[in-house]
Amino acid sequence: MPSMPRKSPFLTKAQARRVLLHAQRLDTLAPFGDSAEATPAAVAHLGYVQIDTINVIERSHHHILWTRIPGYRRAHLTQAQSGDRSVFEYWTHALSYIPTADLRFFLPQMKRYHERPDKWFEGVTKAEMRKVLTLIRKDGPLTIRDIDDDVLVEKEHPWASRKPSKRALQLAFYTGVLAVSAREGMLKTYELMERHFGWDADPALKPKPATERQGLDYLIDRALRSQGIVTLDSICHLVPSLKGAVRERIEARMRKKEILAVDVEEAGKVEHWARPEALEAVSAPPAELVHILSPFDPLVIQRKRLKFFFDYDHRFEAYVPKEKRVFGYFALPVLAGEEVVAAIDLKTDRSGRKLMIQQWSWVGQGGEARHKAVIEEALGRFEAFQLE
Repeated sequence: MPSMPRKSPFLTKAQARRVLLHAQRLDTLAPFGDSAEATPAAVAHLGYVQIDTINVIERSHHHILWTRIPGYRRAHLTQAQSGDRSVFEYWTHALSYIPTADLRFFLPQMKRYHERPDKWFEGVTKAEMRKVLTLIRKDGPLTIRDIDDDVLVEKEHPWASRKPSKRALQLAFYTGVLAVSAREGMLKTYELMERHFGWDADPALKPKPATERQGLDYLIDRALRSQGIVTLDSICHLVPSLKGAVRERIEARMRKKEILAVDVEEAGKVEHWARPEALEAVSAPPAELVHILSPFDPLVIQRKRLKFFFDYDHRFEAYVPKEKRVFGYFALPVLAGEEVVAAIDLKTDRSGRKLMIQQWSWVGQGGEARHKAVIEEALGRFEAFQLE
């Protein structure tokens, strides 16, 4: 008699949230420790940490790391990028810090960029590219401020520069010729990638580009590690063209019992998968920790997923006209235990050395009697971090 197919594990939404929060390392205090080594460890676990330019409070990359490393210092990220070179900058769904151990999975992307540059770079001339590369080869790492002999042009976009060399530096970065060897705020220092990583001195150190199959497995494994429970949307965030190939790899790995299909309460036809060991995190509620999250935090950035698991619809309103804002210009979701209970629009007054609350909105089951005191305590810690 043929054996009956094994039924997929069933998780309530509360249990699924616990798996997700554990994978995000938001259910324990200092999951990576507090030393300088915690920073590359956190980036390695999350897979990437998004960089963003908005600085009404501390920029998102520092904020995301501080959320998981209470003793985080900005110098720790500088050490990881420019000292031990355990992280590097490149594009995921946005510009991000990525573990250098994963660089080989991005080399094919750099090659594709070289073969088919984005339209943004159509105006970059060979002379402009030759100029910036010659300067770096001869004089070493430089920033755009070090180039003072450009013939300035009119800006064609708010994010553009009047210096043609800036776009040439960016193109060389995306094609893998240059690396960002240091960063001060949003000012990037560029160096030849071969020299930054020491490949020029020892070519054997240069990683071999990942194959297409290895690249798909990398995306799946990164999502499984940092998300706990995954969907095609969450694995292929902003790259839907990969969904067919990713599904094929998931099905192949399910046959090897590396990955399980999981039924999640109220998920309907949306399929979820997890590693068998990830489901161990469903047993108990997380500690009642309070986290003031960046809108670019990996828990928040996938809005549809956040809405499903936490019943919270985050609005990023920095580019919304003031009269149409609901939560405020730069509202930060507040996670208390396993609930999103508030959204607080904050601004750092650096000259006055204080954190200002622009707007406080209760959401979900959040309320003053239950949550205000613990959130105010968390805001005190957050303010101290802002003003360090």
